[in-house]
Amino acid sequence: MTLSLQEISDRLELQDLVTRYADIIDRKAFAELSTLFTDNAVIDYEATGAPKCSVQEMVTFLNEAMSLFPNHQHLVSNTQFKVNGDTATGRVMCFNPMEMAVEGGTQTFILGIWYVDEFVRVDDRWLFASRKQEASWNLNFPDELRPN
Repeated sequence: MTLSLQEISDRLELQDLVTRYADIIDRKAFAELSTLFTDNAVIDYEATGAPKCSVQEMVTFLNEAMSLFPNHQHLVSNTQFKVNGDTATGRVMCFNPMEMAVEGGTQTFILGIWYVDEFVRVDDRWLFASRKQEASWNLNFPDELRPN
């Protein structure tokens, strides 16, 4: 399969978008998320115990919730994108080690997550229209954090 320059550009731009998202989360610069999403985007992280909500509501949630985790990383890979003009869908793997303060020290756990994304091109740049987490697996996940 031969890709056009536009198809190569779209895929690289989408890959850069999901990488910038991971960087924003790991720097805890949550207010910057608004630069990556459309105004009416929906974020659904119910699979990992977070809400389904707007970007601004997620920023508020993350500012509080992520304070529980002094160290974490979001490694994104296995990016799969399907572009159709100015819209696209994606599926992205995330390997997510997290450290949490617990009585007597810290506990490290790992989440395996899939992000299922919808994208839209707005003013010649790609943005998330929606982002949903699908839980895949976990290791050493704290019972107190398990979704109901």
